[in-house]
Amino acid sequence: MSKRDYYEILGVNKNASETEIKKAYRRLAIKFHPDKNPGDKEAEAQFKELSEAYAVLSDSQKRATYDQFGHAGMNGAGGFSGGGFDFGGTPFEDIFGDIFGDIFGGGGRRSSRGQRGDDLRYNLTIDFEEAAFGTEKKLQLPRSQRCEPCSGSGARQGTEAQTCDTCRGAGQVRYQQGFFTMTRPCPDCHGDGKIIADPCPECRGSGLVKQKRSLSLKVPAGVETGSRLKLTGEGETGANGGPPGDLYVVISVAEHSIFKRDGQDVICEVPISFVQAALGCDLEVPTLEGKLTLKVPAGTQTGKVFKLSGKGIVSLQGYGRGDQLVVLRVEVPTKLNARQKELLETFAAEGGEDIHPQGRGFFDKMKELFD
Repeated sequence: MSKRDYYEILGVNKNASETEIKKAYRRLAIKFHPDKNPGDKEAEAQFKELSEAYAVLSDSQKRATYDQFGHAGMNGAGGFSGGGFDFGGTPFEDIFGDIFGDIFGGGGRRSSRGQRGDDLRYNLTIDFEEAAFGTEKKLQLPRSQRCEPCSGSGARQGTEAQTCDTCRGAGQVRYQQGFFTMTRPCPDCHGDGKIIADPCPECRGSGLVKQKRSLSLKVPAGVETGSRLKLTGEGETGANGGPPGDLYVVISVAEHSIFKRDGQDVICEVPISFVQAALGCDLEVPTLEGKLTLKVPAGTQTGKVFKLSGKGIVSLQGYGRGDQLVVLRVEVPTKLNARQKELLETFAAEGGEDIHPQGRGFFDKMKELFD
């Protein structure tokens, strides 16, 4: 039976680019792969046909020969002689590793280059005043560091790791997957290519030990809950001599018993008696920097807001400062003796409508509503 045209097998035209050929093969190979179709001989045959076509068309020299002479020009050059696969001495994983990574879960050669350490997170709770003015904190955090006795090798001092006999130092082994030879990380050395016969007793062969490290952290003024401070290079130690990760300190600001924050402003509600509000007074109010005297005019109503300029939170960007907003809450007495009741009744009789100026406007509006 005559062979089908390679371009037809992949479903591309003869002017298709290398990228188009690769995409076409990827899509069809996933569809017809034997692992996706166990026991399906037809799918296995189509997959084999696809692989043969791709092996030729993905190679510029073989493709040029095929375009000129067709199947007759291959004469085994396509690498499919004797029913087995021989890609011109090129390892299978070098040709198809990027295509089948999602099918077989990777399996590429383990890199011996240094790997960056993991980043760490530390949750830090500070007081309201510390967030407003900044502070310095001492942190104690455990992290992995290079084992000094074995210099991070994992082998007992005076010994060294031996080349793995199973993979001969490659870090991976080949095995048969249907009619393909595949690779996987070596089960004995787990991809390292070396075996530690005599592990370091300090780190038990890992090359890393957990130690507590003391750090000094400067918390800038103006931070709030959710702010993140980055300490470069204070994360986990990198592998194979790689750089360490970073440490991210996430701030939580504890609630204050008096103050609340709104952006850069500080809000403080202060109770005031009925008499103080009616007659006016000098009222002592708290601020982040101590007490201040606030002059309250006579006739002040509940909810009146007084602004203390520049008494709020410093901007985290380093410029400007918010204000403190003092909200007065007039408290009405809940328990009155006979004499106090008598005085208030006299006060009401003498004042008439003048005792509630804001209420007069409300009643006028209500009268208009129902008339």
